[in-house]
Amino acid sequence: MTTSAGTHASYHHRVVTAIRPRTRTLLVDVALAVPLGAVMVGPHYGSPDRAGGPAGAIAFTLIGLAIAALPIRRLLPLVALGTATTASAAHLALGYPDGPIFLAVPVAIYAVAAGHGIRRSLPVCAASAVVLTAADLADSPRWWAESGPVAEWMVVFGLAPWAMGTIIRMERESARAAQAEARRERDYQERLRTAHDVHDIVGHGLAAISMQAGVAMHVLDRSPERAREILMTIKASSGDALDELRSTLAVFRSPDDERAPAPGLDQLGVLVNRTAEAGLPVQLERVGEPGRLPVGVELTAYRIVQEALTNALRHAGPATATVRIGHAPDALTVEVVDTGQGRDNGSSSNGTGDGQGIAGMRGRAAAVGGTLEAGPGPTGGFAVRARLPVAGRP
Repeated sequence: MTTSAGTHASYHHRVVTAIRPRTRTLLVDVALAVPLGAVMVGPHYGSPDRAGGPAGAIAFTLIGLAIAALPIRRLLPLVALGTATTASAAHLALGYPDGPIFLAVPVAIYAVAAGHGIRRSLPVCAASAVVLTAADLADSPRWWAESGPVAEWMVVFGLAPWAMGTIIRMERESARAAQAEARRERDYQERLRTAHDVHDIVGHGLAAISMQAGVAMHVLDRSPERAREILMTIKASSGDALDELRSTLAVFRSPDDERAPAPGLDQLGVLVNRTAEAGLPVQLERVGEPGRLPVGVELTAYRIVQEALTNALRHAGPATATVRIGHAPDALTVEVVDTGQGRDNGSSSNGTGDGQGIAGMRGRAAAVGGTLEAGPGPTGGFAVRARLPVAGRP
């Protein structure tokens, strides 16, 4: 029952959302049609019809039809052009005086060109011109010699509105294409960021579990209770990693699903404790007065620390690590130093620290305008240092 009610509410919301823009469009076009309709009607009051008397009901009916085409020109452009063309052609064929009734046709032609592609708008607008030409020819067989109004209409009131509408439509399509490309780029960047997050989460979790499992196997026969404690730690570490992974992958679910806040500096303590439980003692130090940081900077700092500690777990061997977070008015500094083997922590074979893990950290820092350096420490071990601007680029 709940699902059915939710589906009905969602359908109703989509229907209302679709109707509102069309209603606004109709109201705006009606408001614009009123003054133009007054211009079209005004000159016919007191003007003679083809018999020499005042313009009669037929003339005003035709003008009314032409005016009626104006409010629907954007919602139903083809219907609007057909109505305006029919009314104007009948007006010509019946011999009524030329007047502003013809204004409805170029307005409708513009709407057709703006709303439909060239393959449809050009034949339709050409057909409108043919119908009006035939109507004028029926009333005035020598229109070509007398330079009738339709000849001017075909150039000024036909071709020009069609060209303007076509240009506007092409500009709109170009803008929509650019917006779609921007959305695709944002989606790609979001998926790329999520892939990096998954890499960091899974890498750190598996490294911790692997380290803990090795210790458990080593002490299993001599100290079953210690092995049991380590297995419980493995269970907790894997649960934390799974929770964080679910939160990260929530971006690919329905937009109605809530996504947990991205991890930040306030969760470094949990990360440090989890790493220590995995076998790498870590000391967390903070320098400076913490201030309000952009979410992207906090997430980047957290992921850099996570990846650096993961590398240390994997490659430093028996060691300790220190995480230093420095707060300054213009930048956040992140430093992760271990006392391990002093090599490149397995990130590369040439000791330059250009492996995939280091490259990922460097890319994260660059994404927020920062820099990152990584390599063997001056007194051994391995060091990762990042500077992330928080008040403009450095």
